[in-house]
Amino acid sequence: MGTVSKALSLLTFFNHGRSEIGLSDLTRLSGMNKATVYRMMAELQESGFVEQAGNDRSYRLGPQVLRLAALREAAVPILSVSRRVLRDLSDETCETTHLSLVQGTQLNSLSHAYSPRHATKVMMEDAEVLTYHGTGSGLAVLAYAETAFVSHVLAQPLQAHTPDTITNPDTIRAQLDVVRACGMAQSIGGFEADVHSHAVPIFGPDQQPIGALAVAAPVSRMSAAQKVLIPQALRHAGQTLTHRIGGISPTSYPSDPTA
Repeated sequence: MGTVSKALSLLTFFNHGRSEIGLSDLTRLSGMNKATVYRMMAELQESGFVEQAGNDRSYRLGPQVLRLAALREAAVPILSVSRRVLRDLSDETCETTHLSLVQGTQLNSLSHAYSPRHATKVMMEDAEVLTYHGTGSGLAVLAYAETAFVSHVLAQPLQAHTPDTITNPDTIRAQLDVVRACGMAQSIGGFEADVHSHAVPIFGPDQQPIGALAVAAPVSRMSAAQKVLIPQALRHAGQTLTHRIGGISPTSYPSDPTA
């Protein structure tokens, strides 16, 4: 990993639950030595990507991040476009829906929608880091990602989030074959216990997966009817979102049998 990549990787440790991070915590999270982290954060601060706040001089994201996010949204308005798709999909399935995007070697949750029908629901957090091996969204992306990317991801230590998380690379590769055959991934308790998620990849103009659209429901609500409704609604919503952002599904992606 080059110097620029290392510096930018420090930004990925910020999320809603950790909006400010001190130098010692950044050093621990990144695994780099303290002097290197300090130097890189100083350079990021000089460029406006981070700023220091509070008496403890912890870091938070700076205005340059907002500027680039606004430019990205203006060029490819995936956030604004996805909100309508997420809302419609949640209304149709009566469950939590969410969109995640590939950012380097990470998969980050971008936006979500809740159904008002149930008091008990799967809760999401925007900017949450999802794992490729433990989530339906991650498996949907890996199934259509380039071989080198898949090999890189599966060569990393694979965390067991729950007792049901699959961490064996060979087993995961077999899962990806199943996903490619039907165009949809499923994970039951792989990232969060008692959660059943379905996910489909979202493709960019180059026919490569840029993220995934998913429906997450408590296992207890996955009735026979929901097991039919959710895949149908999700498949249609995924194709709609890919089309609206100017993406193209690869020819190998299975067509919607209900279309």
